[in-house]
Formats: sequence, structure tokens, C-alpha cells
Amino acid sequence: MSHARLGQVASHLAGDKAPRTQVGVKSPDDVVIVQALRTPITRARKGGFKDTTSEYLLGNILKGVVERANIDPAIVEDICVGNVCPPGGGATTARMAALYAGFPNTTSVQTVNRQCSSGLQAVVHIAHAIQAGMIDIGIGAGVESMTQFYGPKHKMIPDTISDEVMAAPEVSDCLIPMGFTSENVAKDFGIPRAKQDAFAALSHQRAAKAQEAGYFDEEIYPIKTKITDKDGNETEITVSRDDGVRAGATAESLGKLRPAFSADGTTTAGNASQVSDGAAAVLLMKRSRAQELGLKIQGKIIASAVAGVPPRIMGVGPAFAVPAVLKKTGLTIDQLDVVELNEAFASQAVYSMEKLGLDVNKVNPKGGAIALGHPLGCTGARQVSTLLTELKRQDKRVGCATMCIGGGFGMAAIFESEH
Repeated sequence: MSHARLGQVASHLAGDKAPRTQVGVKSPDDVVIVQALRTPITRARKGGFKDTTSEYLLGNILKGVVERANIDPAIVEDICVGNVCPPGGGATTARMAALYAGFPNTTSVQTVNRQCSSGLQAVVHIAHAIQAGMIDIGIGAGVESMTQFYGPKHKMIPDTISDEVMAAPEVSDCLIPMGFTSENVAKDFGIPRAKQDAFAALSHQRAAKAQEAGYFDEEIYPIKTKITDKDGNETEITVSRDDGVRAGATAESLGKLRPAFSADGTTTAGNASQVSDGAAAVLLMKRSRAQELGLKIQGKIIASAVAGVPPRIMGVGPAFAVPAVLKKTGLTIDQLDVVELNEAFASQAVYSMEKLGLDVNKVNPKGGAIALGHPLGCTGARQVSTLLTELKRQDKRVGCATMCIGGGFGMAAIFESEH
């Protein structure tokens, strides 16, 4: 019996409620992942997808996940897409993307916005629908073109907010720009600039090494698209690599960058996540259905949890979401083999690791959002593909995807690889 399974048994003997899905135990009712796939992530307004629309990115990753799994798209009953910035919640463009990808009009589509966890929330929504018997097969996806929809020209909050609402405790903190919440975490918990820069450099160094070794190849679906140069000339290209990774980044070079949010601050463009474009998709179904269709299983989802935290220090969310999901599963922090912790800012990533007592060698072994980028709605779904392929590479079993969330939350989900 595995160490993880023993931990679950001990938790149950202590009186905790047994989770529906357990590590090391296969059930026909498990919600399994047949295919988790992502596009490359590119720099917004500068990278390979700067002239590519979000619906094209989403449509192509939906095509890719069906192609890699070798299934008929008509058997997919529902697609849930996480996104943050598009007008109208991205509902219309998500439907357009699914139709473009070859799904029949009988496949339903919905979108969800839980800020930076939107992609993971989409995966969990589909898992819940399968567990409840509402659907048999679905896709949880995420997409964001921050080139298209993010920046000063695009409103993320309304012009007018009720004075009565604003007078309530903590409400105004919801409007604090994310960079300033990073500064709050650094100041409140004493995370020095040097530690943040060292962590950011490690992210780039790990990502560069992973790229060179081909560790991302299995999770990436190359995208054919078009790019326009400064003279207006259009060229067809194939984007197959993340383009924000800086192999030469060091703590010393990052230490030379100016603070981005306040003169005496510690958050810079170098120790914060990149503004990016990308998409990801995760194909889920019950184990019994996957076996009936003769499909290979990548892994299964064990449990998820969301935890609320003060909005002014929203970055601490993982430090509270991870214990919440561990409690649901009966696992301990030491039983996590790999942790994909979204690097919104080095300040909050460092704080969360230290608060949780995580081994830095288990956290983002292929680098994280500081090096790869953070397309807001995509990231949570992207983490699933990165996590499962890394567990397979290391021949390990149990992993966690987690992130902080604007507004004051953290989300975490536990997955088990079945490579």
C-alpha cells in the first residue's frame, strides 16, 4: 500500500469523512483525464500570438485535444471555458471556437470567470458534472489573449460602484491593483527583494533547461497562425515553444530592474508573471467510459478546494487552499510529489512555499509563470498538462495545482498520474 494511501486510511480512522475519489484506488466512477494539452504561451503584444485571436487559440487547442485522444468530438457533451478578459464573458467566442474545432451544435459550451483560477475552475466544473451524472464526457478549458483584451484600453471594473457597497469592510481592497497586493505581501510578511529575484531567476533557469531537454514537448500542441511585421507584411508561422523564457536570467540581472509599483517597492517586471497569450484543454470522463472506449488514461482528479483570504493580500491564497484540499483527501503536504504553484508574483509564491513548508525542489520543476507567462484564464488548465507530464517524467504519482486569485482567494486541486 502506498504512503499516500496509508495517510488516507489514517485520516479516515481518525474520523474524517472518506473522499469520494482516493489516491491508489481505482473506481469505475473516478473522473479521469484522457488528454491534457496546451498551446505554447507567448508574450502579449510581442510574441508569436500577438496577431492571433482568442477564439482561434481556443478552437485549435480544442481540435488538438480531440485529435490526440482520437475521439469523435460528437461524444463530448459539454465544454467549460475559463477566461477573464473577453467582452461578454467570452461566451459567444467560446461557442464559435467549439464549432470551428469541429464539435457539432449539440455539444454545449459555457464560460466561467474565477479570475486567475478560471482554467482550473473550468476543469473542476466539468468534473463535478460528470460526478453528478449530468454528463459522461466533457472538456475543461482555458484561454486568454491578453494582447486583445488586457490593458488600459480595456475596462476590468465598472465606472461606477455603489457608495453603500464601497463603505463595507474590505470592499475597497478588491480594487487594489494586483501589483500593489504583491507589495503588501512582501511588506506584511518580510519577503525581501533578493529572495524574490532569486526565485524568479530559478523559474527562468528551470524553464530554459526544460525547453532544451524537450520536457514541454508532450504537453504542447503547436499552432499554425499568421504574424504581421512592422511593415504590415503577413507571414504564416508555426508556434511550438513558449517564447517568454530568458535562459540568461540571474538574480543579479533581475536585481537591476526598477520597482514597478512604488519607488521603495520590491515587485518588478522581472519577478512578476508575464502578460501572455495562450490556451489549454483537458478532456475528462468517467473511468468506466474511458475503458469502454479503449482510451488511455493520463490521470484522475482527486479533489479541489477554494479558500477566501483578505483581498489586500490575495497572493497568500495557495497557503490556505492547499491545506483545505489536503484535508479533503487525508493527504499531507509531504505526500505531494510535484506542486504547480502559479507564480503570479515571486513575493506570494515564496510566501506560500514557506508557509506550507514545501520543498522548493518539488515546486514548478519546469519553471512557472514568471518564465512561461500567465494568460489569466488559461493558466489553471495549463497547469494540469504541465503537472501530469512532469509526474510521468519523474515516475511520481501525486501532484497539486494551485494559484492565488484576484479578489482574495486561493484554489488548489489534487491529481494522480496513471502513466
